Amino acid sequence: MAAIDLADIDPTELDTRIWNEELADFVPDRVFDVHTHIYRWAFDLDPNKVTGPFADNIGRFFPEVTWELADQVDATLMPGRQMERLAFPFPFPHPCDFDGSNDYLAREVAKGRNSAGLMLVHPGMGAGEIEATLRRTGHIGFKPYRFYSTTGDAVQCRITDFMPEHQIAIADRYGLIILMHISKRDAIADRENIDDIKWLSAKYPRAKWILAHCARSYSAWAIEQAAAEIRDLPNVWYDTSTVCESDALDALYTGVGIDRVMYGSDDMIGPMRGKYVAFGKAWSYLSPTNHAMSLAHCDPRMTYIRYEQLRAMKRGARQIGLSNAQREALFYGTARALVDSVSPFA
Repeated sequence: MAAIDLADIDPTELDTRIWNEELADFVPDRVFDVHTHIYRWAFDLDPNKVTGPFADNIGRFFPEVTWELADQVDATLMPGRQMERLAFPFPFPHPCDFDGSNDYLAREVAKGRNSAGLMLVHPGMGAGEIEATLRRTGHIGFKPYRFYSTTGDAVQCRITDFMPEHQIAIADRYGLIILMHISKRDAIADRENIDDIKWLSAKYPRAKWILAHCARSYSAWAIEQAAAEIRDLPNVWYDTSTVCESDALDALYTGVGIDRVMYGSDDMIGPMRGKYVAFGKAWSYLSPTNHAMSLAHCDPRMTYIRYEQLRAMKRGARQIGLSNAQREALFYGTARALVDSVSPFA
């Protein structure tokens, strides 16, 4: 396979200016990224994948993500920072090579310092297969995904449609992490999602949930509606991956508490250029090539999605007056403590 050409993400003068003027004093020296994809494009077994939704992004720019590549990207975007990670495979739609994905991840995570991996799962996996994979790989939890819903509906499915209770029970038995990308058009504001996470977190109190993308609240309204009901769940945390709206981060910090929030990059999405923008009750990815806006009146260049996310994380924290200790916990301490709390087969 041809080597990845990182020229696509080499910093421009604009990127360097944003990092130096806005972000360098915000990102602490130690960073724990709780949302990193380590994968090979080859694990997507769909014979038509070259015309599929991932072909022009990860398939084109990042077809093989090694630990070294993740380190190189982080060194480019956040220079001088010590990086640790919670990583997991990319959830390619069926057909996907689950065994290949999980074994590859284990080999790559072993290269990292103080890092860990999560097992990609689908609902058809039984307890025996899961426990055998956990023991073989050393992974400390699960990465389910809505693509694998038993209903066949990846948009409006409930949590247990793609993360059945027999799998959650394993997470409960061993105190494992579940990285959950919830479904439904209203995301965490959906009544069934609220009820399900309350019920499941109470029924399985030793399972440790991370609700990805601010509980999939790419704009503020969803977490604003849900926060009062989910903020006191003791085994639920949140990551900030690819959320680029400062009001959404503000709503998360103030709604569930800054001590439950952790930094995540969603790499290799973070080094792509553009921004996730919110409008109405929707959100979408705005890129340099998918718009027709006239931008002659300003600098038209786009920076990394990661920088837009970090800007939102910083500006969203103004209301709470983020202390240095809280900032370091947001980027490192909370995640480090969560990962260290898991020792399933010690």
